[in-house]
Amino acid sequence: MTADPGRTIALPDEVAVVNIGLSLLADAVRDQSTAVQQVDWRIPADGQLDLVADLECLYGQRSTDLDAANAEVVRRLDESVPLLVDVAASGKVVPGMSDRMLLHCGPAIEWAEVRDPLRRSMRAATVSEGWARTVEDADRMLADGTVRLEPGYRHDTVLPMASAMGPSAPVFVVDNADGGTRAFAPINQGPGETAWFGRETPAAIARLDFLRDVAAPMLKQIVESSGPIDLFRLAAQGVQIGDDVHMRTQGTTSLLIRTLLPQIAALPDEGRVALAEFLSANHLFFLNLAMAAAKSAAMWADHVEGASIVTMMCRNGTSYGIRLAGSDEVFTAAAPPVEHAMYYPDYGPETGASDIGDSAILELVGLGGAAAAGSPAVAGFLPGGLSEAISMTEQMISICAQESSRFKLPTWNYRGTPLGVDVRRVVELNITPKVTTGILHVSSGVGQIGAGVAAAPIECFRAAVRSLAAR
Repeated sequence: MTADPGRTIALPDEVAVVNIGLSLLADAVRDQSTAVQQVDWRIPADGQLDLVADLECLYGQRSTDLDAANAEVVRRLDESVPLLVDVAASGKVVPGMSDRMLLHCGPAIEWAEVRDPLRRSMRAATVSEGWARTVEDADRMLADGTVRLEPGYRHDTVLPMASAMGPSAPVFVVDNADGGTRAFAPINQGPGETAWFGRETPAAIARLDFLRDVAAPMLKQIVESSGPIDLFRLAAQGVQIGDDVHMRTQGTTSLLIRTLLPQIAALPDEGRVALAEFLSANHLFFLNLAMAAAKSAAMWADHVEGASIVTMMCRNGTSYGIRLAGSDEVFTAAAPPVEHAMYYPDYGPETGASDIGDSAILELVGLGGAAAAGSPAVAGFLPGGLSEAISMTEQMISICAQESSRFKLPTWNYRGTPLGVDVRRVVELNITPKVTTGILHVSSGVGQIGAGVAAAPIECFRAAVRSLAAR
C-alpha cells in the first residue's frame, strides 16, 4: 500500500503528552505550555533478569493465591487489637526463656560478630542478672558461651536499639485476643546513660536494676488496676498529634501517662515518686509498648501461609533480617548505615554505628517511616523538610498493599498510613522501607549521638523473592 500524495493530514490544534522515561523530554514539552504527564518508569528489579522472571511468576500465575493470602495478612495487621495485660519477669512468661540466656535484638548472631554497642548492652545485662560481678567477667562469660545468646524473635519478643535482656528482666505482656497471640517487650530504659544505647557503666546497670526492682512491681500494679489497655488506640491518637510512634513517641507517651494517672496516684508512697520521675523524663516510654503491639499483630498475620507481605524486620548492628508471613525463613543482609541524620555536636557519619534494633517492625504496621508525612519531628531530620517526609510516606505507599484504616495523617489529607509491605513491589521498584531510628556511637560507648532515617538493604528482599518464587 502506498500513501496518497494528494491526501492532507490534519494535525490537532492541542495535544496532551504522556512521557515515559527521561523527564528531560517532559520538561521540554512543559516549557512550551503544553500539558504533559510524566510516568515514573524504571527498569523492574534493577534489570536483574532472574528476578524479573521470578516477578513474572509471582505477578502472573501465582498472583491469585498470593493476592488472596496478602489480603488476609493485611486485614489482620489492620484489625488487630493489641492489649497491654501484664508486667512480669521474662523468665516467667516468655516462651523458651531459660537461665544463663540473653535475648537480643536482630537476627541470630555469634559473640564474635557482635558489634560494640550491643556487646556493651549484653555485658550490662549479664552483670544485672547477677551472673557476673564486673563487665570484664561478663565479657569472658559471653565469649566462652557460658551465657547463651538468642534472638528475641524466636521467643515472641521485640527489643529496641542495642537491647539485651535476661530472665529477671521485666517485660510488658501484650495480647491480641482475635489472633490468640501474645508478644513481649522490655520496659523502655529511657534516655541518657542506659544499656539499650550501648552503655555498660554503673549507672546503666543501676537503671536495669531499678526497672526490675522498683518500676516493674508498680507498673504491674497499675496494669492490674486499670485493666487491659488498647495500645493501637493510643498510637492512633499519637499519630494525630505528630508522633510517628517510632522516632517520636512524646505525644503517645503523654496520652498513656494521662490515662494511667489515677492508678499512678494510688500507688503506695514507697517508690511512687521515683517512678513518676522516671516516667516524666522518658519521652520514649511508649516505644516498647508499640513494638510489642506490632509484634502481636504480626504474629497473627504469620499464621497465613503463602503470602508476600513482610511481617518481620530486625537488625542487630551487624546484620538485617526480614521474614514473610507464613514462613520461618529469615533473609539477611549487612546492617546499613543511618542516613539523612542529625548528629549531636562533635559527631558525624564516621562515628555512627550501623542500624540496630527490632523496632523496624513498626514500619510494617503503618507507623515509623510510614507515618513520616504526619510528623514534623521526623521532617526535621530530612534535608527537604516536610515535603521530603511526605515523599517518604508516598514511597512507602508504592510498596505497600493498602492504607491503614486507623492510623490517619492530618497533614496528608487524613489518608491512612501505608500498610503491608509487599516484597514483590520492593524488588520490582527497587525501593525499600525507610526506618526512623536513633544512632549509637560505633565504638566509644558514649551512647546515642543522633537520629535519622535508615533504608532497609535490598539484598534480603531479593533473597525473599527468589525463595518465594521457588516454593
